[in-house]
Amino acid sequence: MRVIIVGGVAAGMSAAAKLKRMKPDYEVVVYEKTDVVSFGACGLPYFVGGFFDDPNNMIARAPKKFRESGIDLNIFHEVVDVDTESKELKVKNVNTGEEFIDNYDKLMIATGASSIIPPIKNVKLENVSTLKSLEDGIKIKELMNKEDIKKVAIIGAGFIGLEAVEAAKKLGKDVVVFQLEDRILPQVFDKEITDILEEEIRNHNVDLRLEEIVSELVGETKVEKVITNKGEYEADLVIVATGVRPNTAFLKDTNIDMLKNGAIIVDEFGKTSVEDIYAAGDCATIKNIVTGQDSYVPLATGANKLGRIVGENLAGANISFQGSLSSSCIKVMDMEAAATGITESQAAKLGMNVKAKFISDFNQTNYYPGRNKMYVKLVYDADTKVILGGQVAGFKDAVQRANVIAACVFGKLTTNQLGMLDLCYAPPFARTWDILNVAGNVSK
Repeated sequence: MRVIIVGGVAAGMSAAAKLKRMKPDYEVVVYEKTDVVSFGACGLPYFVGGFFDDPNNMIARAPKKFRESGIDLNIFHEVVDVDTESKELKVKNVNTGEEFIDNYDKLMIATGASSIIPPIKNVKLENVSTLKSLEDGIKIKELMNKEDIKKVAIIGAGFIGLEAVEAAKKLGKDVVVFQLEDRILPQVFDKEITDILEEEIRNHNVDLRLEEIVSELVGETKVEKVITNKGEYEADLVIVATGVRPNTAFLKDTNIDMLKNGAIIVDEFGKTSVEDIYAAGDCATIKNIVTGQDSYVPLATGANKLGRIVGENLAGANISFQGSLSSSCIKVMDMEAAATGITESQAAKLGMNVKAKFISDFNQTNYYPGRNKMYVKLVYDADTKVILGGQVAGFKDAVQRANVIAACVFGKLTTNQLGMLDLCYAPPFARTWDILNVAGNVSK
């Protein structure tokens, strides 16, 4: 059995490693167009900000280790075409330009995603970069450490953009952020939470510009100014963080079903619409547990989990993936926030009959040092009171409380059950009635 995996980052290498352990006699071939494999891009903003300095910390396993396990790993090799009828691939050697044909019995697509570059004039000026690859991270880190780089402009207020804000502020830079929408992180949080996070950003002297569209960058060779629909801003460095798009253009002539954005639609086994072809990671969909929809959620957690399951299924197993809650979290300056399940705004778009409750309370007792405000929002079925989603923001332990909500959503607990859930209590960690108990009890 010859299995080819296209893409060697999170999902691809999770599948390759699992498959080879289960079926040592299988030929497992991986084609990766860069020289970086098993790479965690989530660490890039913190690498840039100097929270750690060794880029190898973001690499789970080196190519040599995979090869030692018997995986035929080929770096600097890009798959440029797939013939699903003949089960053939056209592969290009990135260094030499040479192309050749390979064939497979089973195929996995794990090509990830690339940064979306908006239609901005002069976006290719020097000192303008995305923050997606290891190469991007090394480049921006070098620039951030230069004395003459004082003003940093960030285009996009999603996860990477906001994490880059913290990195730049840690290094003493002046920061301006441009966001197309009227609030930050609109796909992840409802407005009650984003209002709090926006206030936290502005409290750290960050110039947050909402509903502002960047149209042009100005400079001779290096960027000097950012032009928007509302003004001009000086900038020594511009980071473009406006989202990602699945790397699936090379599949356009195949009959593989995809979403409008190019994400490959897969079932609970990681199978595509074409026999013997699987997909996982940032190039593919993932099933939403709450809605049952095929969703595009480019997160490392889902990529690794579904990737591992695809590896098992390539080995002949028949294991289904339980689905995703799109659980995600972020540190925004001194605050942290997390979301799981669906938001109230998402439920409204889907026409779901839900209720929602937003409360504020404290993370712990008042007599132990470290007490801070915390905010919780629950989204639940209006009739059954089953919890469908939740969001938490605060200064300490907010994210871990969101993990409790994730377990409640997965277990189909009601708000009444959350209200009486036996959570840990001690003065340094919570109040006798934890904020989650309170949120459950008031969600009628």
